[in-house]
Amino acid sequence: MMQIVLQHVSVPRPPGEESAERARQFYGGLLGLTEKPVPSTITHLGLVWFKIGAETELHVFSESDSDTASGRHFCLNVGDVEAMRQALTDAGYEPWNPEAIQGRPRFFCRDPFDNIVEFTQIVDDYMKFQSGD
Repeated sequence: MMQIVLQHVSVPRPPGEESAERARQFYGGLLGLTEKPVPSTITHLGLVWFKIGAETELHVFSESDSDTASGRHFCLNVGDVEAMRQALTDAGYEPWNPEAIQGRPRFFCRDPFDNIVEFTQIVDDYMKFQSGD
């Protein structure tokens, strides 16, 4: 069977260089992701790309109108979920807590463009805590 691996996640931002710079500040500066060059054939699209781990990428693209009420999100597994929460809070963002998953402390936060990002720390196998097993 073919192995399937997540290659990238794309999230929208408003058009313009100002929002591209805000993407760099949030994802690059605050979260510490490494920006990577966009392929030369699509630089005119105003994309900002970041590396997440060894092979996965985050693509921040320009879009005029997005649905901020959606529950769509992506999740970043971080080394210290509470330190990340504090860094976001210190930077003026407002993390919130979803329903708990045992073995996976987590929270959500909106990026500068109202996209939802989940942050988690995998500390144990949640299946160990399932009742009836």
